[in-house]
Amino acid sequence: MRFRHSPQVRSAFPELVCGVLHADGITPDVDVAALAAPHVETARARLAGSSESGFPEIQAWRRVFAATGLAPTRYRCAAESLLRRLRRDGTLPRLHPLVDLGNAVSVAYAVPVAVLDVDRISGDLEVRHATGDEHYETFDGQVERPEPGEVTFVDSTGRAHARRWTHRQSGWSAVRPETREVLVVIEAMHADAATDVPRMLATLADAVTAMWAARPRTAVLTAAAPSFAPADPPPRGFVLPLLRTQADSPGAR
Repeated sequence: MRFRHSPQVRSAFPELVCGVLHADGITPDVDVAALAAPHVETARARLAGSSESGFPEIQAWRRVFAATGLAPTRYRCAAESLLRRLRRDGTLPRLHPLVDLGNAVSVAYAVPVAVLDVDRISGDLEVRHATGDEHYETFDGQVERPEPGEVTFVDSTGRAHARRWTHRQSGWSAVRPETREVLVVIEAMHADAATDVPRMLATLADAVTAMWAARPRTAVLTAAAPSFAPADPPPRGFVLPLLRTQADSPGAR
């Protein structure tokens, strides 16, 4: 499998910074609560000072949604939806340990994090504008067709694995108890994305290594290196930073 953004998406949104992580050997029988808790607390601290709608990371995605013709207060990126839920309920949903950890990191940085089951993706996966012929399966099994021009994740069979880019993932490729191989996609548009995305990748890679004894492959994609496959060598000169300390967390800015 190869993952990439189409040239058209890259051209329309040159500010996009994308991080990807691939790992095998993921199981549902680990406890990530201790790892997730500091990230959730960082998000709570940020929310205590400002509504999520004022976060620069969220405002950046709102501008992107508006540019694609979506009403940004009707369709929100996944990070904004999670932050709204955390502010309202005080907690995040418990789904699967890796998804729970991804959600915790997502709210700490206010950046969308998608976790997909690789075995449910056919061939390559591209973030591109829909033609209207793609098919998307909701979490309750309903089939939808993305609107022509809508940005979505599409595999080689024409199956869409997202609606409205970072708004909603597909139930078809959602991580489940039997999932073993995953692709994590982090997408950011804000001014500090080039710093935050590698730090998020490092955090998740360290956690996957520690909790699942896996050997994750990671990359930060750019216009010059726009695609990723697990067998590819890392981009020349790319080194993940050390895991952030609590003092370096987003809430400490």
